[in-house]
Amino acid sequence: MNQQIKEFIERNKQAELAGGQDKIDKQKKAGKLTARERINVLLDKGTFVELDKFVIHQSHNLGMDKNFIDGDGIVSGYGKIDGRFVYVYAYDFTVFGGSLSRTNANKIVKVQRLALKMGAPIIAINDSGGARIQEGVGSLAGYGDIFYQNTISSGVIPQISVIMGPCAGGACYSPALTDFIFMVKEKSHMFVTGPDVVKSVTNEEVDKEELGGAYTHSSKSGVSHFLGETEEDTLMMVRELLSFLPSNNMEDVPFCATSDSPLREDENLNTLIPEDPSKPYDMKELIDSIVDDRIFFEVMANFAQNIIIGFARMDGKSVGIVANQPAVQAGVLDIDASDKAARFIRFCDCFNIPVITLEDVPGFLPGCTQEHNGIIRHGAKIVYAYVEATVPKVTLITRKAYGGAYIVMSSKHTGADVNFAYPSAEIAVMGASGAVNILYRNKTDEEKAQVLKEYEKKFSNPYRAAELGYLDEIILPSQTRAKMIQALDMTQTKIRSNPAKKHGNLPL
Repeated sequence: MNQQIKEFIERNKQAELAGGQDKIDKQKKAGKLTARERINVLLDKGTFVELDKFVIHQSHNLGMDKNFIDGDGIVSGYGKIDGRFVYVYAYDFTVFGGSLSRTNANKIVKVQRLALKMGAPIIAINDSGGARIQEGVGSLAGYGDIFYQNTISSGVIPQISVIMGPCAGGACYSPALTDFIFMVKEKSHMFVTGPDVVKSVTNEEVDKEELGGAYTHSSKSGVSHFLGETEEDTLMMVRELLSFLPSNNMEDVPFCATSDSPLREDENLNTLIPEDPSKPYDMKELIDSIVDDRIFFEVMANFAQNIIIGFARMDGKSVGIVANQPAVQAGVLDIDASDKAARFIRFCDCFNIPVITLEDVPGFLPGCTQEHNGIIRHGAKIVYAYVEATVPKVTLITRKAYGGAYIVMSSKHTGADVNFAYPSAEIAVMGASGAVNILYRNKTDEEKAQVLKEYEKKFSNPYRAAELGYLDEIILPSQTRAKMIQALDMTQTKIRSNPAKKHGNLPL
């Protein structure tokens, strides 16, 4: 073996040691994988191709001219997940605390541009102390370039962020610009300002877990979409998510063969909806019953639980599901539920994923808190998302569909292609009791009771809407899967485009 090859092998080995064995041991002691280990868990075995392995920083300030490490704290490249190309970059906390430099920002931008050019998903694994202080504005400029690429790539390729450690300050905004954020219990933390700054400015005493931990962002802020138990579990969830998504906005959704018959019926659905309209039921039972092999990949499971969103397959093809959850707050729409649903609908529309809507909604949540915080503006986002979406849209009303909430939940009037209802559906301006109390407020209780029966007979059913053509078909609950698949099959050749424009003005 000649000297040049020996030198290359030695330098390659040193590059893979990154910050050194002592830093790797410290990472392990904290219960965390290294950057390269994370990539190897995520990708198909033996497929990772690393780029810019020997890049070093160009800073000469504050002693940095005496400290150069190959790779400069970012491991980047490409590989495959389930045989499909993806691009990936991972911050390496063993090198300068995973801080961002001007040089390693260039590495990130390179793979971002490659992913966009080649039409493949990009996955960012974050574990970083933030901007490299020694570089000043140079590192901040690096963040700006990354944000720019995030924005240009939005809606063209899926972008996924995995938070495996700290992610603070300006670093938060790249994940926020991506499509999905994964966090790990007790390991991941995101905040614009940390606990010390919060205390100095507002005198609030808060630890990093409460301020920006994985549970906080998955249940309270809605910043995170998925919560993993361990790093390995979280990376497996990323792989599962990608199995539902096309590689770019020009591809059709992936197909996954199934032995689950498209004509399968479930008699249990005939008794799922309680006869008493005030009684709750679990909409997830309906979802599990109708999707292929009962596999439903829920998104944002811990946030705004009065609405359910997630991915599934129907006859082998990916679909997005949006469903009111009567078991939580009666399935009412509020600010958080509106934001959650609208963003998911827009993602599905970006990537040609049909949207199924399962509706049981009594209305928008009333009250000063909701009104003062902008329920009108937030509720309008759902209307906007459904109307703008050009993918196939199939809606099923299982029970309540009242007032404005009926309109916004993918009604025929806001562009749904196929609208079904169960015989138990109630489509009206409001519930019978509320309507009678308004219309007959001066009547006696006996008179109101009589009018109530008449109102229920006339309005608390799906037939008036069917007579007007607002419903295409009233179906038996047991036949839901078959009817849905027939509708999706019929709409798969749908051609619709919106008027030419730079972009609309979404009510943010």
